[in-house]
Amino acid sequence: MLKISDPHREAAGEATALRLWNGHHAARLYENDGFALLIERCDPGTHLDDLVTGAALLRELWITPPAGTGLETLADVTAEWADLVETRMDTHRPGFDPGLVALGVKLLRELPASASRDVLLHGDFNPGNVLAAQREPWLAIDPKPMTGDPAYDPWPLIEQTEDDHTLADRFTIAAETLGETPHRLTAWALARTVESALWCVSEDDLDDAAEEMATARELADLL
Repeated sequence: MLKISDPHREAAGEATALRLWNGHHAARLYENDGFALLIERCDPGTHLDDLVTGAALLRELWITPPAGTGLETLADVTAEWADLVETRMDTHRPGFDPGLVALGVKLLRELPASASRDVLLHGDFNPGNVLAAQREPWLAIDPKPMTGDPAYDPWPLIEQTEDDHTLADRFTIAAETLGETPHRLTAWALARTVESALWCVSEDDLDDAAEEMATARELADLL
């Protein structure tokens, strides 16, 4: 299938990541010309709905990136996000718990430096970006790749998978499959959620921002 994206920062590394995975648990890249990609079609293309299956696939995607990929580092991106969170708090004054926001900023700045390894990150590993296929049971699509701490990646999968487990249990289940700790996965989830809340504020989406901050409070209570 032919995928044409509007040129934007998050999509800039998609072809690089797909080429590095080379069809290993991800859709194959056949050709690309900038933001136009000819990629493998996933048939039947239904979305993933199982946390353990998704976590196992994600772990396979975490390869050691070769030198010179040109991909952004997670540390650089989250340092920029931390600055933006603080700027948006000062500019918009949304009335959020300043201590909770400060914790999110602290984690955005400090977590990358304490990672035990750097891997190729998917960047947007939610259930809608894992599709049923013929060549393999499931294939990842639509990466927004960076390189850095693997514990950054699982939060969209954990948050958006629909099951009967509590949020704490989902972190535990994912951590066991991924070889990470629930605490580190939770810390990254909190950091990402605070950033998302302040992005929503900057877009004047105050209802979603409030929901994100409520989730951030729930995550902070799990730390």
